[in-house]
Amino acid sequence: MGLLDGKVGLVVGIANDRSYAWHISKALLEHGATCAFTHLPGDRNEHRTRRGIADLPIADPWVAPMDAGDDAQLDAAFARYAERFDRLDFVIHSIAFADRDLLQPGKFVTTPRAAYLSAIDISAYTLLAMAQRARPLMARSGGGSILGMSYYGAEKVVPGYNVMGVAKAALECTGRYLASELGADGIRVNLISGGYLRTLASSAVGGTDTMPDVVAAKAPLRRNVDGADVGKTAVYLVSDLSSGVTGETIYVDCGINIIGG
Repeated sequence: MGLLDGKVGLVVGIANDRSYAWHISKALLEHGATCAFTHLPGDRNEHRTRRGIADLPIADPWVAPMDAGDDAQLDAAFARYAERFDRLDFVIHSIAFADRDLLQPGKFVTTPRAAYLSAIDISAYTLLAMAQRARPLMARSGGGSILGMSYYGAEKVVPGYNVMGVAKAALECTGRYLASELGADGIRVNLISGGYLRTLASSAVGGTDTMPDVVAAKAPLRRNVDGADVGKTAVYLVSDLSSGVTGETIYVDCGINIIGG
């Protein structure tokens, strides 16, 4: 009997089999959950997402296109989900965007207005946008769990993280306000602040080449975080074991966030 037997939800953000969304999906599936997936529109994006999903323990995945920056596409994707599934127990928000040319040490001050707003829109506002559409589906099932992905650069300056750090700070704050308002519907909203993991997204940040060595030397656990570490925490936050936990940002980074220097 799995910890998540009977739970069904939507995972947004699988880019490949190295992304946190992939590791979270793997853990949820292994504990009995049913996962549906979205991908950015376009054949190439669909192929990339399906290739990642192919390595997961799922035979016939439900996959739909969705650009989270487009309200009409959000509406369409959630409507299609509701046609296919009779409940929504969790939403995994694992998407972010910033102009990679600006993710270099010393480039934050040059961030144009449009790039700043775009980063916050895709990286933070979309959590709110998905919560709006998830709310009625979750409420009719008695509640649910919404989970977003953050990083320590939301709290402290990480050279090169720049506008993405600002966006992640907005994401964390958005999660707290959502938790406050959605709790009456039995909906919990939490974030995982995962440690540095070499992914498609993190590779865009300049100045991070030495980060794994620094973390392994200084983190209390003397190692870098693994995707499975985050996956296990996601299982906890989606499951009823965390029934009293909401509005939190939980660090899964081998403890590096507690080290002063």
